[in-house]
Amino acid sequence: MLESLRTDPTFHASPRLAMEAEAERIAYTALLSPDASRPDALAVVDVDPASATYGRVLHRLDMPNRGDEFHHFGWNACSSVLSPMSGHAFLKRRYLVIPGIRSSRIYVVDTQPDPVRPTIARVIEPEEVLRKTGYSRPHTVHCGPEGLYISTLGGAGADGCEGPPGVFLMDCESFEVLGKWEIERGPQKLHYDFWWNLPRDYMVSSEWGLPPQFEGGIVAEDLLANRYGHQLHFWDLRGRRHVQSIDLGANHQMALEVRPAHEPTREYGFVGVVVDTTNLEASIWTWWREGGKFQAKKTAVIPPEPADAALLPPLLKGFGAVPPLVSDIDLSLDDRFLYVACWGTGELRQYEVSDPMNPRLAGSVHVGGIARRTPHPNGTVFGGGPQMTEISRDGKRVYFTNSLYSRWDAQFYPDGVPGRQALCHVGADGGLTLDPGFLVDFGNDYGAHQIRLQGGDCSTDSFCYSSA
Repeated sequence: MLESLRTDPTFHASPRLAMEAEAERIAYTALLSPDASRPDALAVVDVDPASATYGRVLHRLDMPNRGDEFHHFGWNACSSVLSPMSGHAFLKRRYLVIPGIRSSRIYVVDTQPDPVRPTIARVIEPEEVLRKTGYSRPHTVHCGPEGLYISTLGGAGADGCEGPPGVFLMDCESFEVLGKWEIERGPQKLHYDFWWNLPRDYMVSSEWGLPPQFEGGIVAEDLLANRYGHQLHFWDLRGRRHVQSIDLGANHQMALEVRPAHEPTREYGFVGVVVDTTNLEASIWTWWREGGKFQAKKTAVIPPEPADAALLPPLLKGFGAVPPLVSDIDLSLDDRFLYVACWGTGELRQYEVSDPMNPRLAGSVHVGGIARRTPHPNGTVFGGGPQMTEISRDGKRVYFTNSLYSRWDAQFYPDGVPGRQALCHVGADGGLTLDPGFLVDFGNDYGAHQIRLQGGDCSTDSFCYSSA
């Protein structure tokens, strides 16, 4: 009984305290069946270098349904529970909440009592999500002081286009779906990622597209006509209302992952843009708040790579080049390094961002890529390229997988994207090195997407107190 009344030791008041915590020994990786011929799964991976099974799958939890399409997922609770506004002081980082982006089904997976052999605690069917929220296609999961926030990519109707997508709340103890988060939506009509600065009381969200624009693959006509998302939205977090939009320009298609600074005294963050339709380049933008208003500026550009048309999929042959296709970004807990996954060119970039308005390229590795097709250092063919990225709390290790979304994988990598998970080591002053001894092979029947680390990671926790 006493143990249940103690604060979870994996919750940390500040980013610096989290960086000093014990290193991860287990990673949980979402696996999807690209053709829905088998259930999606959650893999448990050994990431302890002292272990005899380092870099291997220790266990795989198969789901009871097919066709879910696992994408992003998150913990039921994190360091945000330490907020003075929290009513859940004795929650534990115990459950993983895993949405199916295609089925709109949500799984609650219990990692206790044995973290290596998690079990399914509850399944929330899509009918319940739709009935209580009007939303479909659940995507990003974040734990806040008062519960779970889940963003969606679709509204009601078979095609998810009846009403705009948004965010809904779920009870973090009972896992009951509560309802829509928004009180005043404003002009927001598309959704993708979201995150916040809790003490500063604002949330930021981004845009991808509506379900018909991604579920069957990228729609080239919509992309060239600039019909995908290109705005950032800022919200009053406690008031649950929209306060400002910033249009990055219609040519900056698909503003995806948002990464606010971890240090709560810093009012800035980053967003990655997949492609500029005028020149195929990708970009990183910095947003900040000044005088009560948010602003955004393009602060880094990643050019396309010229390529022989014979090496390109049909979608790109006419361009004679490979776009970087920035599909994920992640920020180290000390707000020093921003990692940028260029899924198209097969590059993982590391930017030094201590000056957030002037990112400086500090490191880079290549593996996979549409035209490069760089093998892993151990000689293994690597389909796809660096995609979902996760950083250890101490900032010394960067894990990544290689699948974007099943239909998009097939369009850009027609030879297939067998599920892989790789690891980079980070130099003390920057720089990246691929670990030749770490390459997790999930097999040809699975794509590998988001990673969650035991005890928390750099895209999990929200901090309520500044570092001393």
